[in-house]
Amino acid sequence: MSTPTLEQINAALAGVNDPEIKRPITELNMVERVEIGDDGTVAVTVLLTVAGCPLKDTINRDVTAAVSRVPGVTGVDLTLGVMTAEQRAGLREVLQGGQAQREIPFAQPGSLTKVYAIASGKGGVGKSSVTVNLALALAGQGLKVGIVDADIYGHSVPAMLGVGDARPTQVEDLIMPVPTESGVSVISIGMLKPRRDQVVAWRGPMLDRALVQMLSDVYWGDLDALLLDLPPGTGDVAISLGQHLPNAEVIVVTTPQEAAAEVAERAGTMASMMHQRVIGVVENMSYLPCPHCTAEGREHRLEIFGSGGGERVAATLSQRFGYDVPVLAQIPLEVALREGGDAGTPIVTADPASAAAQAFTAIATTLSGRGRGLAGMQLGLTPANRF
Repeated sequence: MSTPTLEQINAALAGVNDPEIKRPITELNMVERVEIGDDGTVAVTVLLTVAGCPLKDTINRDVTAAVSRVPGVTGVDLTLGVMTAEQRAGLREVLQGGQAQREIPFAQPGSLTKVYAIASGKGGVGKSSVTVNLALALAGQGLKVGIVDADIYGHSVPAMLGVGDARPTQVEDLIMPVPTESGVSVISIGMLKPRRDQVVAWRGPMLDRALVQMLSDVYWGDLDALLLDLPPGTGDVAISLGQHLPNAEVIVVTTPQEAAAEVAERAGTMASMMHQRVIGVVENMSYLPCPHCTAEGREHRLEIFGSGGGERVAATLSQRFGYDVPVLAQIPLEVALREGGDAGTPIVTADPASAAAQAFTAIATTLSGRGRGLAGMQLGLTPANRF
């Protein structure tokens, strides 16, 4: 059996992505040394960004598997080192593409990432559950998806994704979003606190800075879709989002009851005031499938919170804005939906055949079918009067 060549080993390593940055480790200059013995053993040294890299076991497994598949390799001796401060600075330059000053990539005229802001008029309507499950449904269709948990006071997205105790890796002053098993990456103010139980007590300027940091100081890579879980209401974060990401499209979440529908209309109106387009309404907790009738093969909906709220919000906003704002889905009230959020196993992945999961998948199909492109987007250009 012939001895593997250095070119073959480097080609194999080029197929290994850093699990956080989602780019080849060779491109990120993480491979420090490759030595090939006469007996076919390969010694590889890979540099981690930080000593306590939370995904070093994944890198170990992926590198070993990739090199082992090269014909002629009889064994792999992998050493995991740590980048120096100079090497981390070089990595930061690679990730920033040579740009000296960080900026919000999704606000740039050429960005093809679809940004969806999930808003509600009041709390308790399941906005975070909608955000998480919709993100997973989009990822299930092959899209690269990220979530910004912008609900500064009520940050619950990490726990719903099963990464409530995770902390992001930091390369110099650049933050890596936390990856999940589903492929969705997430960042939350809860991940940036010293302790999970610490209370956030911030006002306007601090809230704005936190939102900007999670958008500009985090390396998101090339995302197809970014979802922002907004705080309920029409406060500081909603205003800041409109200023920093005017191209964000808004999905309004409500429940069927009259009180929720009325305040949901305000959330949609706020988005329009910030020159953002409302692309649809999601009616959550729409109905409870009667368990007895379901067991007998019959469909019977129990409207626990009344009916018609989502349709009312959609009709009102359509009339107010002069364009169609559809009801994207009516999400049923299911015990598994709540249990999945508490356990960190959202229903879209835990029970994809359920009615709720299928509703989220239907929304994702509608959104992903719109594709990526610059058509209809604001390009940040100001007409000049030359006459």
